[in-house]
Amino acid sequence: MKTEAKLFVFIGLFAVTMAVIYGIFTAQSPQGLEPVGLVALILTAGLGIMCGFFFWWTGRKTDLRPDDDPDGDIAAIEGDYGFFSPHSWWPLFLGAACGLVMFGAAVGWWLVILAMPLLVLAVIGWTFEYFKGEDAI
Repeated sequence: MKTEAKLFVFIGLFAVTMAVIYGIFTAQSPQGLEPVGLVALILTAGLGIMCGFFFWWTGRKTDLRPDDDPDGDIAAIEGDYGFFSPHSWWPLFLGAACGLVMFGAAVGWWLVILAMPLLVLAVIGWTFEYFKGEDAI
């Protein structure tokens, strides 16, 4: 967790630095200080520092992971990635339904209303793909 903590604290400090530079340069413009970008950079800095603090705090209370060892092997962190269906068609249908919903949000809400049942059907189909026979609910 040390690496993650350092990374997020660096991101937070970088955002603080950029917020100061952004504030100085926009304050000198004829329109005056531009507050939206400054607030966004300050919030980004806060989020980065907050995540870095969380990883540092959590890393103190947990054992070292294999990827925290500088002399560790890559094979030490391999593990189970989960089960993925090798021949499932449901992700294709789910992607198409999501694309149709997003296309409907851009073109017209009537298409979103027509695509939502397809999206729900695809999610249910992918979720309950292996619930057949004795495993059925």
